[in-house]
Amino acid sequence: MLLVVMIGTAFMRPPTHKLTYLKLVMPKGWPVPPTNIFANNPLTEEGFQIGRKLFYDARLSKDSNFSCASCHQQFAAFSTFDHDFSHGFNNSFTTRNAPGLFNIAWQKELHWDGGINHIEVQPLSPLTATNEMAETLENVLKKLKGDTSYVRLFKIAFADATINSQHLLKALAQFTGSIQSYNTKYDKVKRGEDSFTVSEKLGYTVFLTNCNSCHKEPLFTDNSFRNNGIGANDKLKDKGRMAITGNPADSLKFKVPSLRNVTLTGPYMHDGRMYSLNKVIEHYRTGINSSQPTLDTLLRKKIVMTNQQKADLLSFLMALKDATMISDPRFKQPD
Repeated sequence: MLLVVMIGTAFMRPPTHKLTYLKLVMPKGWPVPPTNIFANNPLTEEGFQIGRKLFYDARLSKDSNFSCASCHQQFAAFSTFDHDFSHGFNNSFTTRNAPGLFNIAWQKELHWDGGINHIEVQPLSPLTATNEMAETLENVLKKLKGDTSYVRLFKIAFADATINSQHLLKALAQFTGSIQSYNTKYDKVKRGEDSFTVSEKLGYTVFLTNCNSCHKEPLFTDNSFRNNGIGANDKLKDKGRMAITGNPADSLKFKVPSLRNVTLTGPYMHDGRMYSLNKVIEHYRTGINSSQPTLDTLLRKKIVMTNQQKADLLSFLMALKDATMISDPRFKQPD
């Protein structure tokens, strides 16, 4: 299980019934999360279950065709399998590749450009975007209030039958914020429960030499925003972080994605332009556009890597797949 039960009174509310309090697993050796995402939203089994139901409920979209899980599929580490962009309302598409949803507790800013600074407000963007779920909060709440099962669940989790935007967003945050990836082969090796193959071990050395500066273990990201030299998408005209900060120095900078579950989350880059890890590695070997003024200083020189080192690196990256997370029944669509 990825959640540990903690029953107590630290966050007790007025209701007479008892709530089952939960806490995130804090794997040994991991950094402390920069903020407590559940500081004002105590994590409970009851809230988690509402969030799970909401996550898979297509009625949250305008035409009842798209749920959160439509773009964040569990078997694909909660990204969109094999699609550069996700499908949205009225045959439209998103304009960025859907990232995997896991270990959000360690992220201060969300989305490729860091435009969202708290997990509780994150759902507002896809819920209301015309090219995603295209709905309004008012209509979503109206649908939920007309469902007696939601009325019952909200009453249990939030002390009354009120279904409002605050409770809706808190419940979704309890589910998505609880999705954790910490049980890959890499993690088992670190815990002394497994060992790398020769190729994986050599690939780990290649990773530490060439990749760890940005994809810092154990999260396999430093959560920074960087220009990795792939160049602008002429069709999308996406300036990345600059759209949020207004600072030209942030042009073409996007969030460094985690390499955990990287074999499951393709296509790659913010616009999904690369359909294989082979192409990603080749980009860093030979494809970096070094003329870009905001190119990350670590990439001014292309990464030198032999074909054998490349093969070994790919072997190591495969060891970052979390089979536990992608098959955990707690995260599956409820019956």
